[in-house]
Amino acid sequence: MPVHVVDSLKAVSAERWDALLADEQPFLRHAFLASLEDSGSLGAGTGWQAEHLLFEDAGQLRAAMPAYRKWHSYGEYVFDHGWANACRRAGIGYYPKLLAAVPFSPVSGARILASSAEAGATLLEGLPAYLQGEGLSSAHVNFTDPAADVLLAGQPGWLQRLGCQFHWHNRGYRDFQDFLDTLSSRKRKQMRKEREQVAGQGIEFEWLGGAQMSEALWDFVYACYSNTYEVRGQAPYLTREFFSLLGQRMPEAIRVVLARQGARPVAMAFSLVGGGSFYGRYWGCLAEFDRLHFETCFYQGMDYAIAHGLQRFDAGAQGEHKLIRGFEPQITHSWHYLLHPGLKEAVQDFLEQERVGVLAYAEEARQALPYRAEG
Repeated sequence: MPVHVVDSLKAVSAERWDALLADEQPFLRHAFLASLEDSGSLGAGTGWQAEHLLFEDAGQLRAAMPAYRKWHSYGEYVFDHGWANACRRAGIGYYPKLLAAVPFSPVSGARILASSAEAGATLLEGLPAYLQGEGLSSAHVNFTDPAADVLLAGQPGWLQRLGCQFHWHNRGYRDFQDFLDTLSSRKRKQMRKEREQVAGQGIEFEWLGGAQMSEALWDFVYACYSNTYEVRGQAPYLTREFFSLLGQRMPEAIRVVLARQGARPVAMAFSLVGGGSFYGRYWGCLAEFDRLHFETCFYQGMDYAIAHGLQRFDAGAQGEHKLIRGFEPQITHSWHYLLHPGLKEAVQDFLEQERVGVLAYAEEARQALPYRAEG
């Protein structure tokens, strides 16, 4: 089979890799994934080892899958800790496993990068034998797009899992007030009050693109980002170098909003843009201010999306605090291939029950949206 594996994106040129991308989403770009590797955010000691699958034909790269050998389940946002714990109790090895995903980023998108559906299918067909030959328990493809869903559904043995996120949609709003006018009176007053509370503390905001970021500003961004982990007694996933590398390699996709009190920066939100979408990624503060998180992470992003004609705002995982601010439930998909027959049967039963719960939760959430009833 003409499918092989590379342990670094250095083995693939950016031109060849990016030629397989179907849209302008920034997370699958060579620059983004290579910056994770080159910065040491992945690799030795992290539990993430790059193991990208490539399908080449006649010297041409026809398909690729960004994949990683994992020795734990952190940083994935599709949680299988229960499966791993059950395996441990039963004496079944669960790690290492193979994960196809964008590390630390619960963003749906292409996972099987292919010049054609046939090329993508060829890459997938060799995966079960690869798992067996490498002593991997399973393969997991997280946050797939519709094209990957079709390909994976056509392969035997894959189990689909549903999840739910919350995304905000810009329906041609002229400004933030135009959006507020679509909400119930109580929710409209609540959001307006939250924004006024932040402004009343003397907080002002400045938007910067990647080309405007200095190393000193990246130091501040990283201090804020890492603080969100340190207050929980955890180590941050990303290294300081990742932000500098990304700033050098794809500055056009970067948006940073700084919250300042007078001349002093006190908080930030780091986001990416591409393909008509705004992706909120990381936030952090060095001092506590009432309602600052909601303003910096949500309302500022909505303002930016409206002003720049971006149609969708994906603010990441988790959701109830987004729901009451107009972010709508969005079903996500992941796929799982488990070699152990007993584990596969148990997980299949679990996923069938979980699916009912996820769909019911999404429908219940939709009924709780703050928008005014039509008519």
